[in-house]
Amino acid sequence: MEGYRKSSHAIYRCEYHFVWIPKYRYQILVRDVKPQLKGILTELCEWLDITIIEGAICSDHVHMYISMSPKYSPAQVMKLLKGKSAEYLRKEFPELSKRYWGMHIWARGYFVSTVGIDRDVIKAYVKKQIETQIREEQFRIWRDGSE
Repeated sequence: MEGYRKSSHAIYRCEYHFVWIPKYRYQILVRDVKPQLKGILTELCEWLDITIIEGAICSDHVHMYISMSPKYSPAQVMKLLKGKSAEYLRKEFPELSKRYWGMHIWARGYFVSTVGIDRDVIKAYVKKQIETQIREEQFRIWRDGSE
C-alpha cells in the first residue's frame, strides 16, 4: 500500500494539485519573496501534517502538489495557506502593502484538482470486487450443498 497514509480511523491517499495567483497577477513572487513564501508554505504544511510532494513558485503564481488528511477540505487548506501566507508576507515585506491595499495579496479564487489513481483503474478494481464476491458466494453455495 505504497503512497497511502494512516490515521487513527482511516487509511487514505488524498492528493491535490493547487494553483493560485497574486491579485492582479502582479509578478511579486521574486527575489526575497520567493524563498520566504516557500518557507512559510512549508511551515504551514508541517503544522497541518500535509506532505508537499512537489511545489513551484513562479513569479506570478504558485503550484503545490500535496497529500493531506481527509479531515481537511481543499477549501479549508486554501483558506489557511493563502490567509496565513499573506499575513506573514505583509509583515516581512511592508512594500507589498503599497501595491496591495487592505489585507489581500492573493486573488480570490484558486484551481484545485484531485490527483490519484486513474478512473479506469478504479472501475476495473470495483468490478473485480463484485466478480470476486459472486465467485465466493457460488463457491460457498456449491460447497455447502455437497456436504
